[in-house]
Amino acid sequence: MKTRGIIGTDQQFPIGKIVCLARNYAEHAKELGNETPAAPVLFMKPASSVIGDGETVRIPSYSQECHYEVELAVLIGTETRNVSAADAMQYVAGYGVSIDMTLRDVQNQLKAKGLPWDIAKGFDTACPLSDFIPAAAVPDPHALNLKLAVNGEGRQDGSSSDMINRIPQIIAHISGIFTLNPGDVILTGTPAGVGQVRAGDVMTAEIVSVGRLVIPVA
Repeated sequence: MKTRGIIGTDQQFPIGKIVCLARNYAEHAKELGNETPAAPVLFMKPASSVIGDGETVRIPSYSQECHYEVELAVLIGTETRNVSAADAMQYVAGYGVSIDMTLRDVQNQLKAKGLPWDIAKGFDTACPLSDFIPAAAVPDPHALNLKLAVNGEGRQDGSSSDMINRIPQIIAHISGIFTLNPGDVILTGTPAGVGQVRAGDVMTAEIVSVGRLVIPVA
């Protein structure tokens, strides 16, 4: 069982479902040639895809194009069902940094056929995820700097202020579809600058004042 803690406390949460947003930053949607969605576009990763700081992303043999996407992760602390945006933030236990690893070639092939693309997003090691800082330690989760470097070279440098759907609206939308449980994680989308990594690369993902991950690739 994969777990993550709240830094500075003895709280540990078994990781449940990981609900992710696609195209939640307009410039990222544009760089992939996608339209900006009218409503949140959701997909999921299994808890088995989670790895921690210093652990290795392993690119599956069925892909030749693995991409990084740095994201702000939101940890749910209490059962959340059909909540309003006005009340949503009280259900957040903490914030962390994640990398949504994506097999872009596999995803594009499946999308072209109108098929689900879970295998492009949910493979083992596809979700590097930090521990979480308490929600109270982040005055405004929509004013955070997200960065990712590969081998020390900056690739992504964006702000959570550019989210199309804000966290209260995201939680309200998801909880109106299915219940969020303690330990569930929401990945809130990635800014522009995504790109490929290869075996031997090292990714450094950081959200200032939230967390940092150093993840090698094999």
